[in-house]
Amino acid sequence: QVQLVESGGGLVQPGGSLRLSCAASESISSIAVMGWYRQAPGKQRELVAAIVSSGFTNYPDSVKGRFTISRDNAKNTVYLQMNSLKPEDTAVYYCYVDKAGTARQWGQGTQVTVSR
Repeated sequence: QVQLVESGGGLVQPGGSLRLSCAASESISSIAVMGWYRQAPGKQRELVAAIVSSGFTNYPDSVKGRFTISRDNAKNTVYLQMNSLKPEDTAVYYCYVDKAGTARQWGQGTQVTVSR
């Protein structure tokens, strides 16, 4: 199984930025899909961003234009750059990988709080 360790969460004011990192325990160059979900209290987990091995990315309308996902295969890391943060972005953010032949793997989550 791929182990995933997220970092970069924290408290930020509305309009601010954060960059989340997700470091994998093995090479990600052959991993088909990596991405981020988030879950706010009392809400379902929702997709925030995904990136496939070709570099194609996908975002929901709620974060499109504000969030950018990228992957660095040399560092076995996927990033989520979050700009123009809003209070409604407050949630626990989870990294995931979809590797062929295995069940989806999740990180432990990192808290992002957007508040004055």
